[in-house]
Amino acid sequence: MTQKDAIKLFEDRQVRSVWDSEAKKWYISIIDVIEVLTDSANPRRYWSDLKRKLQAEGSQLYENIVQLKMQSPKDGKNYKTDVANTEQLLRIIQSIPSPKAEPFKMWLAEVGRERIDETIDPELTIERALETYHRESS
Repeated sequence: MTQKDAIKLFEDRQVRSVWDSEAKKWYISIIDVIEVLTDSANPRRYWSDLKRKLQAEGSQLYENIVQLKMQSPKDGKNYKTDVANTEQLLRIIQSIPSPKAEPFKMWLAEVGRERIDETIDPELTIERALETYHRESS
């Protein structure tokens, strides 16, 4: 796996991520996202509790989570940490009860509604594509 490490900033806080050029996916540190969205004093514990909750609800999300070595912001050493691709991360965010997570949840609901509408009326897909094209070409 060819990787490219990157640090993303969200509200001036670091979120570690890795680009997997073979899979063409970003993998993002779950702990970092939880820390940003919850302000938890112990984001690892929060993630541990959330994993148990998701499993109890029948979610198979955790079975597909991978661990990658990422540099710790505390001591600079590389440690394995749970990471999620974009789809998995958005699902995790849906399970976080936090005001900071709410904008992501609202956006997901909007995108979901748009896709359902496009399934019912495929012409909407063409209209959306044309709007995007005109917006980006101006």
